[in-house]
Amino acid sequence: MVDRNDMLARYPSLSGRPVLISGGATGIGEALVRAFADQGAKVGFVDLAEAEGTALAVELQGQGHSVAFRRCDIADIAAYRTAIAEIEAEHGPTLALLNNAANDTRHDWRDVTPDYFDARVAVNLRHSFFAIQAVAPGMIEAGHGAIVNFGSVGWMMATGGYPAYAASKSAVQGLTRSFARDLGKHGIRVNTLVPGWVMTKRQLDLWVDDAANELIDRSQCLADRVLPDDIARMALFLASDDSRMCSAQNFIVDGGWV
Repeated sequence: MVDRNDMLARYPSLSGRPVLISGGATGIGEALVRAFADQGAKVGFVDLAEAEGTALAVELQGQGHSVAFRRCDIADIAAYRTAIAEIEAEHGPTLALLNNAANDTRHDWRDVTPDYFDARVAVNLRHSFFAIQAVAPGMIEAGHGAIVNFGSVGWMMATGGYPAYAASKSAVQGLTRSFARDLGKHGIRVNTLVPGWVMTKRQLDLWVDDAANELIDRSQCLADRVLPDDIARMALFLASDDSRMCSAQNFIVDGGWV
């Protein structure tokens, strides 16, 4: 039987390329870390989940991959800057940044306080700006780079139940397009990768029940489920030189929902 992985694309331009991934210990982030490591990239990632992140790094290092993990709260910008600097000291200047970290915890608009709202923005939007600010000088010096910001189809579908999250994720599109203009003349591409309803452990544990599965079956054009690896495959393309003239765009991987 042919291994499906043997049928998927290889990107020679990613071999040896320093890559930074936020929220890389579990879910979509873990799939990103594994996929980039498999391409031979030098993968640095951060996450609050120390045990999971450490275990993933040790596993991949044991397979001969160049992987560095730092426990970090990306809402703490000073700590995040320090983690980025440490990873770059080990791997070299970041040439592919994947702003993946997010939290889609549901919240009732009636209960949202200013502090809670600010916390949602911090974990879903703000860290992306400051990560770009930290790594862009190295990309400018190199004359090339790729930044992938992660959006969400949730706001596109007018989904309720998490207005501060939806507002933050819709703002990612503006962040992408503005930075694409500012950095494009330096050979830096900036795009938004927009996942659909991805079957991560968190989603399966918290929200994917019979009613949700019925909704997915009714709404997606494709009958299968969107998996973390499906998002990672698009991320590989956007970070590689194969997408050299792609910038300021949304790339939606949602099974044909929106």
